[in-house]
Amino acid sequence: MTSRSLKIALAVSVALNVFAAAAVGTVWVARDKIEHRVAEAHKPGRREPVWDVIERMDPAVRDQVKTQLRAAAMQARPDFDEARAARREAIALTGAESFDPVAVAALLERSRASEARGRSRLETGAVETLRQLSPADRKALAPILSRHKPRRDARKPDKAEKAATPVAAPVRP
Repeated sequence: MTSRSLKIALAVSVALNVFAAAAVGTVWVARDKIEHRVAEAHKPGRREPVWDVIERMDPAVRDQVKTQLRAAAMQARPDFDEARAARREAIALTGAESFDPVAVAALLERSRASEARGRSRLETGAVETLRQLSPADRKALAPILSRHKPRRDARKPDKAEKAATPVAAPVRP
């Protein structure tokens, strides 16, 4: 072999080794991330998503539950759309040249009222759906009445914990 062919073989060997090392590193990092996600999902107190519970129900009951929950969501949709539109309008007014705090406050109040109306429709539909189920199915689907996703609850401390933590007030001279 000539020195040129040895240099080419060495370069190819180095390139293959770098590629192999990168592949091994990538697999190692990905495996750690997957193991971490699996461990997080199996922590005590962690609930599985409600739609996964619904998917495991008896097909006849599952279809009925899905239909009823979708119908309740569709009834509430205009309220949530109105809430988002009022909030967008309030944001636009806030950024305008002349700021009208009364108009912005009124839009925010309208947004909150629309959202409350929509939430009420969703919850009423959920309760009606739960009323028709067996106690076991009702217990499994009870988390649909939660205002927050379980994942979110696990990350944020309770309001009671926040209230118990004293906050230092600014000292005025």
